[in-house]
Amino acid sequence: MNDQQPTRILGIETSCDETAAAVVEDGRRIVSQAVASQADLHAAYGGVFPELASRAHIETIYPLVRRVLDEAHVDLDSVDAVAVTRGPGLAGSLVVGMNMAKGLALGAGLPLLGINHLEGHVYSVWLVEDQPEPAFPLLALIVSGGHTELILMQEHLNYRRLGGTLDDAAGEAFDKVARLLGLGYPGGPAIEAAAAGGDPATFAFPRAWLEGTWDFSFSGLKTSVLREVRELQPSIQAGVNPPEPGLPIADLAASFQQAVVDVLVEKTLLAAGEFGAKAILVAGGVSANQGLRSAFAERAKSPVLVPPLQLCTDNAAMIAAVGHRRLLAGQRDALDMDVLPTWPLTQ
Repeated sequence: MNDQQPTRILGIETSCDETAAAVVEDGRRIVSQAVASQADLHAAYGGVFPELASRAHIETIYPLVRRVLDEAHVDLDSVDAVAVTRGPGLAGSLVVGMNMAKGLALGAGLPLLGINHLEGHVYSVWLVEDQPEPAFPLLALIVSGGHTELILMQEHLNYRRLGGTLDDAAGEAFDKVARLLGLGYPGGPAIEAAAAGGDPATFAFPRAWLEGTWDFSFSGLKTSVLREVRELQPSIQAGVNPPEPGLPIADLAASFQQAVVDVLVEKTLLAAGEFGAKAILVAGGVSANQGLRSAFAERAKSPVLVPPLQLCTDNAAMIAAVGHRRLLAGQRDALDMDVLPTWPLTQ
């Protein structure tokens, strides 16, 4: 690696249902990136079907990597390392990306870097080039389909987990409620679109504050929505029969979404004050929700950093951004490295 030249990392991400590759320079500038979504493939199941996901990754990953290298006008000789998501995620999906990265690293004699997917979401805000680098200490809310975590970041690559969900992740709750309301998959955008025409004060859904902790819980909220729907339409069964005409879907969606947003924002702001955070970072798929973004913008006194929409969902640029930091820190992983489907960020 030449200190006079930018550090160029090839990132690969296959943790769930999106195949992604990217080339990033110096952990901040995206040279090229591509994402192949499987949302349409899994829509019929109301969620990700693991075996189908891994097969789709196999079909997509090679041409996707070839594409980002071509669009960056580089070959592997011009890359400093290959960074790949090691976990957490679906085992079968992770293995596809890992094997691709190992083959590229072995064939080109490049360092191989196994990256935590959640760490990638944290570093997605470093990819906003016209934005100053975040100041430490930083409080990160990672909120996605599989995770809801509050992380205190004192410096680069230094994390302390303050709390997380005890049951459903926020994004998972969105998916389940969307399925109940017959809104389709993925649930986050579907709920947000329906909520735009509703009144969030219509239904007084509960907020689980879990006083004295930094943890979250959304299973009670999800159950409360289910009970309300069944009172309105006793015959409804989630995922079996769609709601009948007359169900106030927009008001239900808006009230549910507001309950989620209230808890996420208020607990994050309290934690930021408690730990003296200079900035708040909100990342992960649910950070694309405009209601959540607006609530943080209105209520936060410290800077709130949210990645652009294209970097909220799973992508390889964020994996490459972490790879830059890990490479500079001296990380090098062996070719016998295995995937870690349940890998916590703070391990």
